[in-house]
Amino acid sequence: MRNRHVRRAARTSALATAALLAAVTLTACQQDGQAADSSAPAAAAPSEQPPAGREAPADQGKGSTGSASGNAGQDSAASSDSGSGSGSGSGSGSAHAQPVASRPKGTGSDSGPVTLACHGGNTKVTLTAVTRPVNHMLLTVTNTGSKACNAYYYPFLRFGEAQAVPDVFEDSKPQAVVTLSPGESAYSGVMTSSADGSGTGGYSTKDLTVSFQGREGSGSTGTSARVPLAKPVYVDSTLAVTYWQTEMDDALMY
Repeated sequence: MRNRHVRRAARTSALATAALLAAVTLTACQQDGQAADSSAPAAAAPSEQPPAGREAPADQGKGSTGSASGNAGQDSAASSDSGSGSGSGSGSGSAHAQPVASRPKGTGSDSGPVTLACHGGNTKVTLTAVTRPVNHMLLTVTNTGSKACNAYYYPFLRFGEAQAVPDVFEDSKPQAVVTLSPGESAYSGVMTSSADGSGTGGYSTKDLTVSFQGREGSGSTGTSARVPLAKPVYVDSTLAVTYWQTEMDDALMY
């Protein structure tokens, strides 16, 4: 009976020893495998070189450079639009850039100072006799104001109690509006009556009123001027005037 127990104990001890040896062997194998894995060379990364017969796109890998060029183009356009750029840069910005000189300066009342119309309140008007042409007189208007004024079209004359204004010599129309700076004068020739006596309804008067036209030419503007006459003036149905002229000789041509 005792021998049986001894043999069972020896067998159990042998089994325990065998299990211990197996565990040690397994641990050693695992350590050797890990060492082998760590010492093995790393797998080679896939090559970026394209296969033979194919080339990489020309812009591949140049995205940052292209973006910088775009920013440079934008900076160039902004500089050109502000008027300080040389205009040599390319890009959409330079297409709408305008030189400062070509930009419009304004419209309506901002386009420049407004010149007033000449009228009886800012001028002095006189009527003087002339030797030639016969039956003619010279009407002179002088700017007595502090600002320039425009003598538009031709004067409206009313001798005595006349109900209508005289006719105008259309051929005397100047190329431009006559502008009078302070102290300057303009002239209008007045044919008072026909030289051959063909006029009708003639009368003499010492009363003359002169009215001025506005820019629109649709009637008189401002105040009228009462013109003193040294002696009576004879007028008839042929009474006519010229447009305002800058030279008295031009006013007496008709």
